[in-house]
Amino acid sequence: MPSHRRISNSNSPADILPLTRLLLLRMLVPLGAHRKFMDNSSLNDEAVAEAIGLGDWVDTLVRDFDAKLVRAELHRLYDDAERKCANAAPPRYLSTNVRLLAELVGLSDTDCRVLEFAVMLQIEPLLLCAAAFLGEMPSAKLPHTLSVLLAEPERQVRLSLQSGGVLSRSGLMAYRGDRSALAGLDDRLELLSARFADRLYSPDADPLSLLRDVVVPASPARLSIADYDHVAESLDVLRPYLKQSLATRRKGVNVFLHGKPGTGKSELAKALAQELGCQLFEVASEDEEGDSVEGPRRLRAFRAAQCFFARQPALLVFDEAEDVFADGDILFGRKSTAQTRKAWINRTLEDNPVPTLWLSNSVGHMDPAFIRRFDMVFELPVPPKKQRERIVAEVCGDLLDARAVARIAECEALAPAVVARAASVVRLIRNEVDQPADAVECLVCNTLEAQGHRPIPRHDPNRLPDMYDPAFIHADCDLAQVAEGCVTAKAGRLCLFGPPGTGKTAYARWLAQQMDVPLVAKRASDLLSKWVGGTEERIARAFKQAEQAGALLLIDEVDSFLQDRRGAHANWEVSAVNEMLTQMESFAGAFVASTNLMTGLDQASLRRFDLKVKFDFLKPEQRVEMMRRQCMALGLGRPDSADLARIQRLNNLTPGDFSAVVRQGRFRPILTTPALIAALEAECALKENSGTMGFLG
Repeated sequence: MPSHRRISNSNSPADILPLTRLLLLRMLVPLGAHRKFMDNSSLNDEAVAEAIGLGDWVDTLVRDFDAKLVRAELHRLYDDAERKCANAAPPRYLSTNVRLLAELVGLSDTDCRVLEFAVMLQIEPLLLCAAAFLGEMPSAKLPHTLSVLLAEPERQVRLSLQSGGVLSRSGLMAYRGDRSALAGLDDRLELLSARFADRLYSPDADPLSLLRDVVVPASPARLSIADYDHVAESLDVLRPYLKQSLATRRKGVNVFLHGKPGTGKSELAKALAQELGCQLFEVASEDEEGDSVEGPRRLRAFRAAQCFFARQPALLVFDEAEDVFADGDILFGRKSTAQTRKAWINRTLEDNPVPTLWLSNSVGHMDPAFIRRFDMVFELPVPPKKQRERIVAEVCGDLLDARAVARIAECEALAPAVVARAASVVRLIRNEVDQPADAVECLVCNTLEAQGHRPIPRHDPNRLPDMYDPAFIHADCDLAQVAEGCVTAKAGRLCLFGPPGTGKTAYARWLAQQMDVPLVAKRASDLLSKWVGGTEERIARAFKQAEQAGALLLIDEVDSFLQDRRGAHANWEVSAVNEMLTQMESFAGAFVASTNLMTGLDQASLRRFDLKVKFDFLKPEQRVEMMRRQCMALGLGRPDSADLARIQRLNNLTPGDFSAVVRQGRFRPILTTPALIAALEAECALKENSGTMGFLG
């Protein structure tokens, strides 16, 4: 025996689990790790030596160390452990939790043994230390190694490790079987996540808590299906399809839903699950520390979730799908996660047992080969005005009055999530702010501007002037008759042209009221883009938005998009005209285009308008009547004959001039009729060649 001994209480054999001690000895003896664990003069790991019962040899002097005697003692300890501990069990909590998972995904007994060992290897430092003495091994050697460690038939171990096995399909454990490289035992067995092993050792775990890095239960829905009437056509297909898929357990059910951030994609998924009466789970996009989970790990989590919930009525949500489909780098030739696993992705989209909603901010990054494998692909745009009003009222009804709701809902870029977040903040501090409505509007405007949108206007940009009357429009046709025809047909393509301020835009707003439809108004600045293809995309989106809302589409300054292609100097000019013509041709609703410049428009565009209406300066009798009404509205009394004579001389007077002068009165009061006429004369004098100022309403 050695002359120097040291007994360690921390790692004495009595303190070590029997199974752990047995696994240590199996690594050292039958698997040959003892060759690196000891040499001719010492033992190379004090903790392992004390754990297996060789602690007396740890501090032995080199001259007293007897390698032959130590090896004999090691073999004796191994034989004794095999006799006494062959049926040793893993820690009770680990065994219980693994059995929970086994019931959930259908693990075999061998699968459970392999998973338990992989967890113990990560949790127990002694096993990691001993595994290091096994050295790096080729992948082909792993089944034999585990067969010896677990006393399981090698054939059964191979079945557990194969890519089609439950362990791999569930994502609980990945077998890194790269044949071209050597790796240690702990590197060959890759668990679901770093935290997963810790949770399996927890005494109060439940199946969902074990899977926190994989899936999280979705929170309750805040919106209902009724809030998504603007995509009713798509939902009329999706809802019964999901219902039948859940009832028949149809495989390969995948829906790709894209739209700008905050448009309510996640809320739609929750509303669908609520209506279908099934659970909704989200594939985790971040870990417990809040760090984002990269694409490959999210795919493993998705695969695991598919396995976990295959036996129950459930829906899965894979939010931020761009983590998988758009995490490459074209400039540096790096493919996305989906492209590097193309065959796997394709098989998954054909065989997944749990219906999945894939959510993304854009579809532009998607490989067409992937798109065609989704059962449905549709866009969730910002809701139309009526829907926005209802959502704003539901979310902020206790903070905003009806007028504020209507004004905020006017913003076409307003996503439901922006309103909900602002309302939650203000509701928390409502007792500390004087005007909760102003606070909500402030927060919403700040977010809109940060997103690159205009803030909410303080007045309704689509509101008609207080004195609006189509009788004050000088047009070359009967506009009342035109309105009646549009109301009857519920459609029409009108081109309104003429000098600025003659009432073209206001007439379009009035026409929308007569047709009892919403108005979608776009200016050139709303549609022009500096990016190649961006203008065409915005034009198409405007027509689609109007179609979904059942709205009248008004495009001001349409000459910006319909210039004669024969004079085009760049390809984008031609493509913008082509896109506008294509959309006009296919649009079945009411479309009004206004322009100050009729000359130079593309001839093909003129043929596509049902009616071209010229707007001109007010006729003499219109000037007189409008003057009388304006004087009454301002409390100036009836104009006399001299006043009316001055008005008659303003041949280039428009309704827009009256509107501009009234606005001036807010900071430069108009107290007399002559002052009103003088202001109108000044407006007319500023016009070059009888017309450049505009009526903006």
